[in-house]
Amino acid sequence: MSELKLCQGPDCHTYHTQDRLKGIKGSKTYQTRRRSSLLWGEFCDNRCYNDWFEKHGTQAVNHFGRTTEVKHLTEQNAWQKTYDWNSNDDTVYVYRNGITKEERPLTKAQYDDNNYTINTGE
Repeated sequence: MSELKLCQGPDCHTYHTQDRLKGIKGSKTYQTRRRSSLLWGEFCDNRCYNDWFEKHGTQAVNHFGRTTEVKHLTEQNAWQKTYDWNSNDDTVYVYRNGITKEERPLTKAQYDDNNYTINTGE
């Protein structure tokens, strides 16, 4: 059996839902949700996720790295993997440049490979 994980929402235990109400008759309390898998990362739902980010978001951004300079999308870094279906129900994989709209073909293996970088067309 998988280990149950606790929702990390700071106010999870304050929301009145039937699955949070635990205990024996006469001494029931609302408790933080426990799940074998949490669909929102470390949170049971979007409300708990938003509660955590409202409370800790600024501190987390400062800790992991605040953006201090403007970022630019250029022709060199505008390439993205994408795919389209053609009329024969086949999937066509390509690298597409978001600025120039140029496309370069990819195989499915190249598309699925997270470490594959743009082909040079050579």
